[in-house]
Amino acid sequence: MADIDRVLRSNLKLRHLQLLLALDQFRHLGRAAEFLSLTQPAVSKSLVEIERMFGLDLFVRSTRGTEPTAYGATVVRFARQVLADYHRTRDELAAVASGAAGRIHIGAMVVATPTLLAPAVERLKARSSQTAVAIEEGDLTRLLPRLRVGELDLFVGRLEPGYASPDLETEALYDEPMCIVAHPEHPLARAAKPRWAELAGEPWVVPPAWASSRVKLEQLFYKHKLAPPTDLIESASYLMTVHFVRRRRAFGFVAMDVGRHLEAEGLARRLDLPVPIELPPVGLITMRGRLRTPATAHMLDCLREVAAERRVRACERISRPTGARARGSSRR
Repeated sequence: MADIDRVLRSNLKLRHLQLLLALDQFRHLGRAAEFLSLTQPAVSKSLVEIERMFGLDLFVRSTRGTEPTAYGATVVRFARQVLADYHRTRDELAAVASGAAGRIHIGAMVVATPTLLAPAVERLKARSSQTAVAIEEGDLTRLLPRLRVGELDLFVGRLEPGYASPDLETEALYDEPMCIVAHPEHPLARAAKPRWAELAGEPWVVPPAWASSRVKLEQLFYKHKLAPPTDLIESASYLMTVHFVRRRRAFGFVAMDVGRHLEAEGLARRLDLPVPIELPPVGLITMRGRLRTPATAHMLDCLREVAAERRVRACERISRPTGARARGSSRR
């Protein structure tokens, strides 16, 4: 085995890393060559050169294509992270040179999108209109790997304890309860006191099975001596949730602020049904020890400011008289 430190520091070039990523993506010498605008012999020769540097077999060649070995998978992860840092630095320098303020890539869960991330981005753009913001909606299972390899700068969502790790830095911002929403014209949306038994046999659009909110929802049905609903669509997408609530008349299980947002837009209506469960807080996840760009630091400040204002509004709602629900009186 070669001197790995020397290979990683001195011998590997960007073109080598790009080739490794292409081979991992396409798993075929010919398709990787086409993607890189090279000949297949040139790609094969470069791969042999890289493997000679390491003194290791990084890919297994066969008539079916190429597959990374355990060594190859490790080097591919390194290549992905280095290239992500390279592209981020390139974009940041280009933005500064053009008079812009940089670029930030954010991964977000639905729980944080409409009432935390959206106003925070608006605040950032008001202060620095040339800052480019890329937002990718999804769940922890898909977005955390992208955060780890540097394709995302930060993650905003519910801090599920099962995904805690020493390489991740988490910051809780506020607690966020759940609510049940339905089409505004659904009979149960207008009911004064809907019952859990009336919901059990209805269609639902719910968070993925791994989410703590999904587990707690099923426990609520069991608590009422009911089997959980079986007519389910699992989605972590805001758009899909709205679509199935509107078109399929499904019940949606969403964060309270998301429910308020849907109600304000006339897209759904919150059921007058308490959801007494405890869930992890909404917060931020970044990579521990990773250098933050100025755009990332500014975005984090905006998120914290919006979260602080939201906490104040939540306290004001709690301190209001409880004789009549503001939401109910405005709707009925």
